[in-house]
Amino acid sequence: MKSFKYIRLILSFALPFSAILIASLFSGPPGQWYESLNKPPFNPPGWIFGPAWTILYLMMGIAFFLVWQKGLKIKDVKIALTLFLIQLTFNAAWMPIFFGYQKIFIAFIDIILLWFAILLTIIKFWNISKTASILLIPYILWVTFASVINLSIWILNS
Repeated sequence: MKSFKYIRLILSFALPFSAILIASLFSGPPGQWYESLNKPPFNPPGWIFGPAWTILYLMMGIAFFLVWQKGLKIKDVKIALTLFLIQLTFNAAWMPIFFGYQKIFIAFIDIILLWFAILLTIIKFWNISKTASILLIPYILWVTFASVINLSIWILNS
């Protein structure tokens, strides 16, 4: 049974990282189009996104693992993990929408839906593992900031 715990841990980390890997396959690198966009003065330098998202995905993996450990036979755990997968889907969809299809406003709608899905996940996680819930707070804060950037880029380039 202990080996299954380690498999769960590995899968919990692999889940968010595989989502972003799949998303990047459908969007490619930011490239010339992104560089040509008008951006707000508070837009962070490009190098910050890799480390920030890596830390956030690690925290998401730990949070997912902590909730999963409570057991899939518990209805609230199933609901919480389903919400997590829904928010992860919105997360993965943003990159191809923004960079791949270059649909800035549609990406903004996606990130707003992502924000609400994260909030619901945090609330549901709270009842199962307060630690897991708290681990997602930096994520929703970063997505809040990313939403403002996304909206600003849309306004500046419309």
